[in-house]
Amino acid sequence: MSIEQLKSEIEKLKNPEKIPIYQNFFKTGKGEYAEGDIFYGLSILQSRGIAKKYFSTISLPKLQTLLKSKIHEERLIALEILNFKYENSDEKNKEQIVSFYLKNTKNINNWDLVDTSAPYILGDFLLKKNRNVLYKLAQSKSLWEKRISIISTFAFIKQNQFQDTLRISEILLSDKHDLIQKAVGWMLREAGKKEINVLKDFLKTYYKAMPRTTLRYAIEKFPEEERKKYLKGEI
Repeated sequence: MSIEQLKSEIEKLKNPEKIPIYQNFFKTGKGEYAEGDIFYGLSILQSRGIAKKYFSTISLPKLQTLLKSKIHEERLIALEILNFKYENSDEKNKEQIVSFYLKNTKNINNWDLVDTSAPYILGDFLLKKNRNVLYKLAQSKSLWEKRISIISTFAFIKQNQFQDTLRISEILLSDKHDLIQKAVGWMLREAGKKEINVLKDFLKTYYKAMPRTTLRYAIEKFPEEERKKYLKGEI
């Protein structure tokens, strides 16, 4: 199976009715974060189905072609292929995949591309390793590298490891972009689902200073009365 066959299969699934919906949802307009991104309107299930079909036959060098594509679904499918490759690799090959991933952060340039790959590749790989790379990404000027840094920690949260989520949240807490504010709030909420006191201790220190968006995401699952108190600054 070749890249040309894969691209042809993607094109055959093009859905003109969904394209304007996706373009609006993923902010592709002038001046928006995904300005100029091209969509074909494939569903997530369709994209993953193609990735599963092709992952064992597409090499990393060939995958680079997809990751550089201007078509959103081609980049998404490339990352889904990378997910499947990672899941089915030994430690040595996983290291190569992670290296490939980090060299391509400029092509992982929308929130869904980050969210469907960062925890499952970079986060998983770092579970038992030094995590300094996440702190470098957190201090990057790139919106997407910053989002990768915090979303990668989802893998740690699932293993009841919260320290890196909290530390990276502190680094990103003053970020002005709503995609970072939402990501930080989301990861704090996930930590709270595992251990509520971890979240409440963090909020005790930062909730009055954190962006409203981050706070709303973090406390979304709190009882209504408690949530209102946080929003009013009454805790």
